[in-house]
This record gives sequence, structure tokens and C-alpha cells, in this order.
Amino acid sequence: MDNPRQLLKQYLVRHRWAYLVSILSIILSEIVMVQFPHLLGEFTDALQAGRVDGRTLWHDTALLAVVGIGYVVLYGFGQMRNGMLGRQFEYELRRKLFLHWETLSTAYFRQRSIGDLLNHALNDVRSVRDALSGGLNILTNAVFLLASTLVMTFRTVSVKLTLVSMIPIVFVPFLVGWLGPRIRNATRQAQEALSDMADLTEESLTAIRLIKATANEEVEQRRFTERVDAIVRRQMGVFRRSALMQSLIPFMGSLAFVIALLYGGFLTITREIPLGSFVAFTLYLAMLITPLQEMGYVFNYFQRASASLQRLEVLLTEVPDIRDEPGAAPLGRVQGEVVIHLDAFTYPDGTHPALHDVRIRVRPGQTLGIVGRTASGKTTLVNLLPRIFDPPPGSVFIDGHDVRTVTLRSLREAISYVPQDGFLFSTTIGENIAFSKADATREEILEAVRNAAFTEVLETFPDGLDTLVGERGVTLSGGQRQRAAIARALLKDAPILILDDSLSAVDMNTEKQIIANIRRVRRGRTTLIIAHRLSAVRHADWIVVLEGGTVAEQGTHEDLLRQGGIYADMYRLQETEQGVTA
Repeated sequence: MDNPRQLLKQYLVRHRWAYLVSILSIILSEIVMVQFPHLLGEFTDALQAGRVDGRTLWHDTALLAVVGIGYVVLYGFGQMRNGMLGRQFEYELRRKLFLHWETLSTAYFRQRSIGDLLNHALNDVRSVRDALSGGLNILTNAVFLLASTLVMTFRTVSVKLTLVSMIPIVFVPFLVGWLGPRIRNATRQAQEALSDMADLTEESLTAIRLIKATANEEVEQRRFTERVDAIVRRQMGVFRRSALMQSLIPFMGSLAFVIALLYGGFLTITREIPLGSFVAFTLYLAMLITPLQEMGYVFNYFQRASASLQRLEVLLTEVPDIRDEPGAAPLGRVQGEVVIHLDAFTYPDGTHPALHDVRIRVRPGQTLGIVGRTASGKTTLVNLLPRIFDPPPGSVFIDGHDVRTVTLRSLREAISYVPQDGFLFSTTIGENIAFSKADATREEILEAVRNAAFTEVLETFPDGLDTLVGERGVTLSGGQRQRAAIARALLKDAPILILDDSLSAVDMNTEKQIIANIRRVRRGRTTLIIAHRLSAVRHADWIVVLEGGTVAEQGTHEDLLRQGGIYADMYRLQETEQGVTA
């Protein structure tokens, strides 16, 4: 993945002509603007010599108006073009960032908080955009206004007066070199503090029900206050350094102005330069104060952008640990055979195997039930099929193909996966269900709704499929979210379906209805069902019982009952407590 500096360089090269036009427009605006003091100086000399009449007055006034209008038009056009180009880069950078995040594996997001990532996508990208649009505008304006002013003073006023007056300006580059790195480091620390606050905010809002239910509002307020105080301390460091730069640079300009008044006044008194030239020079110096002050702003822009680019570079150069292997080929037409010969699997950040000695074979079109106690490795096992976590080479096969040797896209297109929480996006029910098949018709969506036993619930909503479900589907119950997620998976109609305890929040009658529908519509297709309630898997062609990360028992429902082991104990317990019938 290209890093942000490469992306920025490529973008500038790609749009070089557009930037050239906007920069030339700003340059021309400054060339026009510096005519103002010159015209005013000539008018002063003419006025002093008594050469001004009505016609001359109107002529000079018109020229000044043309200068003003020309500056506004040219500078406004250049500023607008730079602003548009900066926002287009902001769009491309955010898009690159999001697309890159989608290539990264689950393990990466287990180590990074959502709040921190959002801060990168919002504040860091905005800092780069500000430097590219506003900063470039100011820099171009300041540099060429300064250059144009110096040229005009050398040419029309006095070389000696200009050189003496510019002595304080020589110190500006040294100030920038001294303060620039300090501002950049302070900005990076402030951005990190913002990320910490974003982490806590995202975590607290996600857990707001728990916080209110346990009356821990004061604890969260204290934690939040600590993060905000850290932001204030670090941002005050940025502001102190920025304010120092933004004040010292104009101060150099003010010193130049003082020197110009003293020395220029002396030259005027001694008749070495005319009064009009002195008036013009004071106006030129007044014009110089603005670009010098703007240089302070633009250097702050660029230092902040540099700090943000460093942070973004860390993200965009992150290499996904799960990706297509060299020579990976599409999976092709999938029959649905699943074979697992797993000696051991350990999470990337783990120290002990989560699974070991797992031997399972599912023939095409069969239904496999996977049961076991909590933390026995059920979800870990099914996560290896779509390579949510990478299995060891030669351990997981689909239709005889090692999942490590096929492309991720073709592998995951062949699998419909329904997690236990039944995650929903903050949009309508219909759009959530159609997420797996963007071109699905309304009839296809309704058919999936019926097969997920969701029709009666849907009819209770006035807007039906157009009902907004809120963030993470908050307006729906757990069982309703699960049924919507099952409908989404059934609509995809993939050769392999994985239900990861996706019926845990529905009642027994709804579960039986959903299972019956799945058996009907999934006839001839492979289905893997993880369940705590054994009623959800008793119909399966084969059932695997996991215990401590390994296969403790396997067989049909009847076989496992006859064995009298873990499965039989679980069945008897559920028969007593939950009314599971044989």
C-alpha cells in the first residue's frame, strides 16, 4: 500500500496543471496588487507638484479600482481551485484509508480501538487537507507577495533603503528552523491525546446502558475529564509554540517597518528619495507584514500536516497478515465438501493452542452441528473456514482445495456467515438484508424474511422493510436482529452456510420454524450450525462435540445419546431445564 507521502506526491503530479493554473492565478493577483502603492506614490508626487486635475483624479481612481477588482478576481479563482483540489485529495485519502482497513484482518482491529481509527480518518486527514488547500494558498500568496513587493521597491523606490529595512527578515528562516520541529512533535502528541479521548468516548457510549445501570456516571466523568485535561495540556503546548512563531515573524516585519520609517524618513528629508517614493515604500512594508504573518500560519499548517502524515503512514503501511498467497487461484464452483485436519491453532496474540487435534469431514450437502461448553473453541473453528483467522497450511480444505491457496474473495463469496450478535447497520431492515446481495429484488428479500421467520415481526412495523433500525440495530430485540441476519445470509444463498449460535435469542417455536425452513431451502447445500441449545442441531447429519479445543465426541444425535458422554449430559440437562424433547 502506498504511504500518504507517495499518495500526495502522485496526486500533485496527476493534477499538476490544475495546481499550476491556480498558483499562476494567485501570482498574477499579487503582481496586480503591488501596483497599488506604486500608483498611490505617483499620485502623491503629482499632488505635491500640483499636477492633479479632475481628469487625472478620475483616471487614477479608476486605475486603483481596476487593481482592486483584478486582485479579487485572480486571487479568488486561485484560492477556490486550490480549495477544491485539497478537498478532492481529502476524499481520495479517506477512501484509500477505508479500503486499506478493509484488507486488514480481525487481529489488527482487536489491537486498535475504533475511536483512534476514527480520529485518524477525521482529524489527521483534515490536517493534511488544510495544508494542501489553505496552506498552499497562503504560502503562494505570501511568497509571491513578498517577492513582488521586493522587486517593486528595488525598481521604483531605493535599493539601499530596501536592503537596510530587510535586515530583520533574514532571521525568519532561523526562527522557522528552531520552532518547526517543536511544533510538529507537540502536534503529534496532541493528536495522540485526541485519539485517547476518542477511544474512551466510543467505549463509554457503547457501554452506556451498563454505566447507567450500575450508577457509574461519576467514574466515567472522571476518566473523561482526565483525557480532556491531557488534550488541553498538549494543545496548550502546541498553541504556545504556534503563538510564538506567529508573533515573532510579524515582529521581524515590524522591526523592518521601524527601520524603514527612520532611515526612509532621513532619506526623504535629505532629498535622496521623493516623498511619493517614501509613501509608496511605507505601503509596501505594510503589505509585507501580512505575508510574514501568514508565513507563521502556513508553517504551523505544514508542521501539523507533517505530524498527521506520520500517523497516517503507520496505518497505510500496515501489511494485512491475512491475504492472498502467491499463486492463489479462484475457488471456482463449490460443491460444499469441508475437511479439517488440524493439529493445532494458536491465535496470533495467544500463547496456548485454542484448537488441537481436530479431525472433521463434512460431505457436500450435509449439515454439521457443532456444540460444546463455553470457550471450547466452536467459534474459533468456524472462523478458520473463511480465514477470519488463518489456519495452518494443509489443515482446512473446501472441495479438496486448501483455503490458504485460494483467493480470499472467492473463498468468502462461497460462505454465508451469521455471527451470534446478528450485527445490523444503522439503516433500514431491507437494506440490511440486501447487504449480501445488492441487486436483490423486493420479492427475494421478502422470501428471505419468510424463511427466517421474520414476517410476523416485520408486519408490526408501520414502514415494513423501510424501517430504520438505528445504530447496531438498537431498535430491534436480540432475537429480531438474529432473524434479520439469518435472512441476509439466506438471501446470499452461498454454497456453505455458517450459523454461529445465531438462534440463541429466539424462542423454541421460532427456532423450530427457522430450522425447518433452513432444511428446506438449504437442501443439497452444506450447513454448519453452532448451538448451545441441542434442539437446533439434533436434525444434523453429523454432530461434533468440542471440549477444551479438541473433538471430544462426534456422531449423529442418536449415536451421541447412546454414548452417554458430554452430549448426553447436556441433552438431559436441557431436557429438564428448557423442555427439550426427544
